[in-house]
Amino acid sequence: MPIKVQKDLPAKAVLEKENIFTMDEDRASTQDIRPLEILIVNLMPIKEDTETQLLRALSNTPLQVDCSFLMLESHTSKNTSASHLNKFYNYFDEVKNKKFDGMIITGAPVEHMEFEEVNYWEELERIMEWSKTHVTSTLHICWGAQAGLYYHYGIHKFKRDSKLSGIYSHKVLDRKVPLVRSMDDFIMAPHSRYTEVRREDIDKVPGLKVLVESKEAGLFLVMSEDGRQIFVQGHPEYDRMTLDGEYHRDLDKGLNPEIPCNYYENDDPSTVPMLNWRNAANTLYANWLNYYVYQVTPYEL
Repeated sequence: MPIKVQKDLPAKAVLEKENIFTMDEDRASTQDIRPLEILIVNLMPIKEDTETQLLRALSNTPLQVDCSFLMLESHTSKNTSASHLNKFYNYFDEVKNKKFDGMIITGAPVEHMEFEEVNYWEELERIMEWSKTHVTSTLHICWGAQAGLYYHYGIHKFKRDSKLSGIYSHKVLDRKVPLVRSMDDFIMAPHSRYTEVRREDIDKVPGLKVLVESKEAGLFLVMSEDGRQIFVQGHPEYDRMTLDGEYHRDLDKGLNPEIPCNYYENDDPSTVPMLNWRNAANTLYANWLNYYVYQVTPYEL
């Protein structure tokens, strides 16, 4: 089944080259089914890349998904053109009276700052509070997961001694939970972050459950018992070359980054990185859409 996208969104052409079935608004309007309404709060700097990655991840189910993108009025993007944002994105005030089946809050390059120091924090707080009554289930990614855990549960993030970057093995702790159904006992997933949320703080909060974690990378997947809030402290949506781009960007900035762990063959950055997390990522997004959005959302939003 297709994922519905706006006709001229650049990600549409990329996905079609990968034989991913997309459907534009005109064709979708002729079908007598209700697509799932998913709102994506895209806080990543290069928004076109994130759009493609998330749409690819959401396309692997028999469900029709209608994605809307949200930009923040309190922040001006420096890496995405105003014309792209004006054409494909909405402000919160334009959608706040609607209800959505699901919402995704992405990561953001603001880890070194306290949450309250981020210029759009108050607006993001409004959105997270609004989601309690207007969204069936919200998926938080990387910094978005840390922000959500802090806002909803008062759980703090901590700076790491060095950046965590690479592909790490994670153990699935409870295979009976639908969110991890069909996953292997161990899954691979990318991480790229300077901060972390710790297991002992999650365990102190009734109603939160750790589903997947790594000895090297720490927490990966945490969920509220009702499935309304899901937190992914990693980047399962990343493409094969995303960490490569980040590594060479940091090299060009003179930051002397470490080579991403378990990423290049023989730790040689001149080689094509290995892709070994796509199946687990597809399963995670498909399970979220199926069990925590489609199965529980009302037909009449």
